[in-house]
Amino acid sequence: MIDHYFTVDPASKHQPQEFSTTLRGAELCFKTDAGVFSRDRLDLGTKILVESLDLSGVQAPLDLGCGYGPIGLALARELPEIQVYMSDLNRRATELAGENAAINGIHNVVIKQGDGLSPWRELCAAGLRFDLIVTNPPLRAGKETVLQLFREARDHLRPEGKLWAVIRTNQGAKTYLRDLQGIFARAETAAIKSGYRVLLAQNGSD
Repeated sequence: MIDHYFTVDPASKHQPQEFSTTLRGAELCFKTDAGVFSRDRLDLGTKILVESLDLSGVQAPLDLGCGYGPIGLALARELPEIQVYMSDLNRRATELAGENAAINGIHNVVIKQGDGLSPWRELCAAGLRFDLIVTNPPLRAGKETVLQLFREARDHLRPEGKLWAVIRTNQGAKTYLRDLQGIFARAETAAIKSGYRVLLAQNGSD
């Protein structure tokens, strides 16, 4: 059976490797492995998404579907005074994200394994709400799974909170934008580059 990156516990034989890349002006090193998304190199869509983000005033960001950590760790490196939250369904991915935080000397992260927003249920019940959720959604998991992630994101954002997502144009980005416009108060295309669209959705107005 072939593992997908949205598998809870990949059965793939370990094939660890490492690479370095620059995100938002900082060089980061990543350890990856079989059974995780984009293990050979940083996914172009992820890079476009990270470089497109507006982090002005951000205090409680969540990297939803963090994989081995490129988005969340880039945010944590740039915003050392705040806590960055990261989660993924894939246990191997979250373990790698923790290792990569240590490799890069990044300590202001909280990393959890679990489906969707479920890892944050207790913290959210205690009052946590995110002001930024960033995701390169698992399109191969199916559209309903992606839309459920978007709905959960909406429900866990502050009123002024924003969801940023990246999707290939030829994988339905325009359709997903219309879906986001039905889920959130407003949604728009924030960037278009190299066949990808960065979508921005918000519960309320600035």
